[in-house]
Amino acid sequence: MTNSTKSWNQIVPKPKKSLYRWGIYIVLAVIYVWAFAGVPVNGIKETAGQVTRSILSGLFSPDWDYVYLPDGEDLLRGLLDTLAISILGTLISTVVCIPLAFWSAVNMSKSRWTSGSGKIMLSVIRTFPEIVMAILFIKAVGPGSFAGVLALGLHSVGMLGKLFAEEVENMDSGQTEALLACGASKLQILWFAVIPQVLPGFLSYTLYRFEINLRSATILGVIGAGGIGTPLIFALSSRNWDRVGIILLGIIVMITLIDMISGAIRKKLV
Repeated sequence: MTNSTKSWNQIVPKPKKSLYRWGIYIVLAVIYVWAFAGVPVNGIKETAGQVTRSILSGLFSPDWDYVYLPDGEDLLRGLLDTLAISILGTLISTVVCIPLAFWSAVNMSKSRWTSGSGKIMLSVIRTFPEIVMAILFIKAVGPGSFAGVLALGLHSVGMLGKLFAEEVENMDSGQTEALLACGASKLQILWFAVIPQVLPGFLSYTLYRFEINLRSATILGVIGAGGIGTPLIFALSSRNWDRVGIILLGIIVMITLIDMISGAIRKKLV
C-alpha cells in the first residue's frame, strides 16, 4: 500500500464509524426534544418585570442597618449560623463515612460481596436530597439548626463515602505489601501505609464537600432548618427587597471567601 493510499484512508471516514456517530447524534437529539417537550411553558407573568426591578433595586440599595442588630437576629448571626451548620454537617459526615469507605473499597474487603454491600448502602444514602432529609429531621427533632446539621451530615455521607472509597482503591499497594512482608500488624499497615496515602485526598474531598454544604445550608433555612435562609424567606414573603438585597450580598461574600480559602488549601494538599 502506497503512502497516498494510507493518507486517503485517514482522510475519508469509514462508513461504520460515520453511521455510529450519526446514530449517537440522532439519539441525543431525540432525548433533548423529548425532555423539552415535557416541560410546561405557561409564559411570563405580567408582574415579572416589576418583581425583577424590585429585586435589582434591593441589591443596589441594600438595608445596611440589618448587618448588625444588637437586640435581634441580623445578617452576621444568620451567616455564622449557616457556617456552623455546614461545618458540623461536614464533620459528622466525614467521621461517619471513613469506616464506610474502607468497607466499600474493593482492595480492603474480603470479597466483592462485602464491598458491594457497602457501595449499595452509600448509593441509597445519596438517593435522598438534603431538602427531603431536612424535612424528615424537622418532623423528628423540630425546626432549627440541629435539623439542618443532621440533614447535611447524613446526606454528605453518601457522596463523601464514594469519593473516599475510590481514593482507597486507587492507592499504591506496594507499601502495604512491603510492610506485610516485614511482619507488620494490620494496625501498623493502616497507620504507616494506608493513611499517609489517602489522607491528602480525604482532606481535599472534605473541603470540597464543605463548600457544597455551605451552599446547601443557605437553602435549608427556607424550610425551617436554620441559617440565613430563614430571614431570607421572610424578607421575600414580605417583599422587603432592601433586606433581600443585603442578605444576598452577604451570602455572595461569604461563599466567595470560603471558596478562595478552600481552594488555596486544596492546592497545597494535592
